[in-house]
Amino acid sequence: MTSTVLSLRGVTKRFGGLVAVNAMDFDVTEHQVMGLIGPNGSGKSTTLNLISGALKVSGGEISLRGSPITALPAEQINRRGIARTFQLVRLLPSMSVLENVVAGAVFGHRRRWGHEARSRAETLLTRVGMEGKGHLRVGQLTYIDTKRVELARVLAGDPKLLLLDEWLAGLNPSELQIGISLIKSLRDEGRTIILVEHVMDAIRSLCDTCVVMASGTKIAQGTPQQVLSDPDVIRAYLGDDDV
Repeated sequence: MTSTVLSLRGVTKRFGGLVAVNAMDFDVTEHQVMGLIGPNGSGKSTTLNLISGALKVSGGEISLRGSPITALPAEQINRRGIARTFQLVRLLPSMSVLENVVAGAVFGHRRRWGHEARSRAETLLTRVGMEGKGHLRVGQLTYIDTKRVELARVLAGDPKLLLLDEWLAGLNPSELQIGISLIKSLRDEGRTIILVEHVMDAIRSLCDTCVVMASGTKIAQGTPQQVLSDPDVIRAYLGDDDV
């Protein structure tokens, strides 16, 4: 029987009078890739920020394997096994590529030190297509390579749940196919992933299930085929005049 990794119940985020996330409910089960999709400004990244602890929840509860994490700071949530990438890649420019990934091994869910951390970092750089580039500085990297390094750093801590916030954004067509293949390989390893993405080809090929948001509210949930043919979802993306 597949176990539940993450649960959201009534999760709400208010910024003054603006409700950015409104009573969000969903579960993510082990080895599942869940797509979190919706138009710009629908609350997807805010939801990831709530799960990862970057923002504080205004109401509701988030649980990781049955244990509440709602009130925990981001570093403790990370230590418990939730790791993420960001829309704007966040690397440490004063460190080499290898040192950036080592930092993920040292401070992640499963902590490694010294030779073990470096060995893990080198293995993951090879895993994401960056073999032999550990000595480079962040400023020497192409855009897709910065994304690869960020992904390797996240994986270095052996997270239970991986949050990918528009990881494919900004890639050219050939890079996009490389990126989709890389995420697909993570799925095939059995990793549990929440994927915020606008690239529908990626959603169709990578996701087991999807939650669709509009104006902070969940409007649909199901397989990619089900939600992408839902009239409410089409209306949210295209507007009433185009339905």
